[in-house]
Amino acid sequence: MNFTNNSNQLRELIRVLERKLGILEDNGFSCCSISISQCHALVEIGRAKSISLNKLAEVLNLENSTMSRTVNNLVSNELAKRDIDPQDRRYLTISLTDKGQKLYEEIEEDMNLYFKKIYDNLPEGKKDQVLESIEMLLIAIDKSECCE
Repeated sequence: MNFTNNSNQLRELIRVLERKLGILEDNGFSCCSISISQCHALVEIGRAKSISLNKLAEVLNLENSTMSRTVNNLVSNELAKRDIDPQDRRYLTISLTDKGQKLYEEIEEDMNLYFKKIYDNLPEGKKDQVLESIEMLLIAIDKSECCE
């Protein structure tokens, strides 16, 4: 690779990283019979236990309409359910069904194992540096978001 500046190098390295992590999607590594967007939603719902559609869309950085279609698919596949808030009947929350909870736990277990292998292959003296660098990269991305 021939780079003219560091920002081009960053771009190319992130593209390669995306492709390598995308292999998980292409092989259905942990999400079985659901799409990667459904997988991300399922994991966030599982971690939150119960979450509103608006909050879920915010967490995943998606439009509400896109998030609604994704959740509809999870509900159709009996992986998630919508519940009416007892205090405010206009407010819906999304939670996992037993089937969804089981899939969530499988995904978490698979991903934890996969990323542990990656982490274990980092050079001993560089592990903390890699984590710190990724955190700094995420902060820089948040600061440079153009359309918010």
